Amino acid sequence: MSAIPTVKATLEETPYLVSFSDDLGHAWSADEPTEVGGGNRAPTPERLILASLGACTAITLKMVAARRQLPLTGVEVELQLNPAGKPVAGNDIVRRITVQGDLNEEQRAQLLKAANACPMHKLLTGEIRVETELGI
Repeated sequence: MSAIPTVKATLEETPYLVSFSDDLGHAWSADEPTEVGGGNRAPTPERLILASLGACTAITLKMVAARRQLPLTGVEVELQLNPAGKPVAGNDIVRRITVQGDLNEEQRAQLLKAANACPMHKLLTGEIRVETELGI
């Protein structure tokens, strides 16, 4: 059984700079752009969400290609949040996946299906419940 993914976010002294650490010992940061008072020292929270989907997509395609012995030689995923402007309801993520390799149409279709089944895609398109407690 794997550990429960756990991330701790700590607001730093610098306005809007947040440091993260996780249960696997990794560390990273988030910040806001200077035009809203941040230091622009790290990606914004929105960009971190896009990065999670992009990473999961690329990893999933590589795993699927290896398992099925598809001739995939590279993957690039470009993501945009609300590129046509903020919708009245919800949000829109546009994901453009470029795959390299001598892939036929059937193999490309398999990879597209896998991309839409990656864990972060499922998380972002499924029902999400957030339970919040205010600690002491």
